Formats: sequence, C-alpha cells, structure tokens
Amino acid sequence: MKTKRQIQKEATRKLILDTAYQVYADEGFSATTNQIARAANLSHGTIFVHFPTVENLIICLLERFGLEINAQFHFLAEKDESLETFLAAHISVLIRYEDFYKRLISEINVLPQEAKYVFINIQSVVSFHLNQVIERDQENETIKEIPMHIVFNSWLGLIHYYLTNSYLFAAGSVLTDHKDELILNYIKLIRK
Repeated sequence: MKTKRQIQKEATRKLILDTAYQVYADEGFSATTNQIARAANLSHGTIFVHFPTVENLIICLLERFGLEINAQFHFLAEKDESLETFLAAHISVLIRYEDFYKRLISEINVLPQEAKYVFINIQSVVSFHLNQVIERDQENETIKEIPMHIVFNSWLGLIHYYLTNSYLFAAGSVLTDHKDELILNYIKLIRK
C-alpha cells in the first residue's frame, strides 16, 4: 500500500509531465524548466527532484507517449483488427497529443540523441504492428505487394505532411478534420 507521500510524489510527477507536454507543444523544446514549473504552479527545484535533467524530462515524456501507443496497438493486435481500425487508432492517439507531436516532428533534430532513439523506438512499434496487419491482408491478397518500409513511410509521411502543414488544411485539429479522408485515400493507394 502506498503512503500519502508516495501518492503525492506520483501526482506531482504526473502534473509535471502533463504540463511539460503542453508547454513544449505551445513553446517548443527550447522552453525552459522554469516555464514548466510556473505553468504547473510548482517551484523550479521541484522539477529537478523528479527529473534530474531536461534531457531526462524529455525522454520520460516520449516514453510515456510511446507506452500509450504501444498499449493501443497491442490491444488491437490481439483482437485481429482491420487495417482501417489500426490506422484510425494511430490517428486517435496522435490527436490526443497533436500539438506536442507536431512540435516533436518539426524539432526532432534539436533533441538529445537519446530522445531521438526513443522517438525511433516509438515509430518502430507503429511499424511492427502495421506490418502485422498488412501481412495478414497481403496473405488475403487484398493489399498490393509493396515493400513494408514503403507502406509504413508512406503512411507516416502522409500524417507528418498534414501535421507540419496543418495551416493549409484546417483551423483546428487537422487530424480530427481529415482523419476519415486520410485513412480512406491511403487505403485506396495500397489496396488491390
């Protein structure tokens, strides 16, 4: 059983992470820990009690994001879901983190190397699960014989293009506004 202090510590850590998602989404990864502390209404030193470095904070953010994606896809893989369901689930997770993810893909090159590795692992999880769905559909001869890296990179490229150019497509959430269109047209490209 957790003590009151442990519960409070976990709540503070969660608050820092939730606030950091928003601050980084709004301000970019050049935002300071002082900005995060102010936004969370915490002392600046509290950030470093939970995250010894800025790099550690960013890595923990990405790992938390990756865990949510992995959990979603693992659940779908067990249910043997359709390609449409898989793509919709991917977009749904990205919608919850849309502003953060948009900032992440536009600023990935300025992040520490270890954070880049976490990002690559996240994309690997998506690719692995997409590969499972695609292979099943290729066995059923409903999907064209396209190399998996092209299938995955085309999907990711489409999503990233819409996110980085969202000002061209939507006033609000580009993924919410164009989710069905993106899925439908992507599937038209790869289906026989």
